[in-house]
Amino acid sequence: MDQDTVLLGQGYYYEQLPVGFRFRTMARTITETDLVTFINLIWFTEDVFVNTHSTAGRALQGRVVPGALLYSFAEGLVAPSVQFTGLAFLGMELDIKAPTVVGDTIHVEAEIIESRPASQGPRGLVRSRNAVVNQHGETVLIYTPLRLVQSIDMAA
Repeated sequence: MDQDTVLLGQGYYYEQLPVGFRFRTMARTITETDLVTFINLIWFTEDVFVNTHSTAGRALQGRVVPGALLYSFAEGLVAPSVQFTGLAFLGMELDIKAPTVVGDTIHVEAEIIESRPASQGPRGLVRSRNAVVNQHGETVLIYTPLRLVQSIDMAA
């Protein structure tokens, strides 16, 4: 395979992620099984997530999804963009904008907001603004991960 052939499933290299570059992920519906499995896996036993009967008086109705689960699904949807090229996750800010419930379908709309060479080696630092959007077009979560991403020069 020559160097000009794109490998399907290969994430973006640092040089392919300039400020302003945007992409959208596939969508995923959050199911009751997803919620129950997540709650049991991490033992997230807050009443709002585990009690389906006493919802009277709650600010949030329905089977509310923890922000941690929503973020985890978002990262899974974004993962192909850094498949084999992402070297490290360095940190982020996260802001939950609206509730998400079982049955909602989400996707991620990402925009590169920072892209610069790393201080050492053939790689770069890339920060994106990732908006998690539901089926109604509402942004329910925003996070801004900073990643260390491989350079094309490093792959050669």
